Amino acid sequence: MEQKELNILNEISNLTRTIEEEYPELEKYLDESRSTLPKDNANPKVSIKELQNYRDSLQNMIAKYREKG
Repeated sequence: MEQKELNILNEISNLTRTIEEEYPELEKYLDESRSTLPKDNANPKVSIKELQNYRDSLQNMIAKYREKG
């Protein structure tokens, strides 16, 4: 796995933890967000672009929630 992928996965992990700890009311949307990731069991590789998109969706979810708060 490339360093860039590891960095993005680390960011996703941190964002998910932030949601779970600081915004538990948003946890119900995590399953919906995860559904945007590919589920091709024959080729479980997730592209960097897909990881970036997922990370961005988590960042946007937090930002929109903060704006409303």
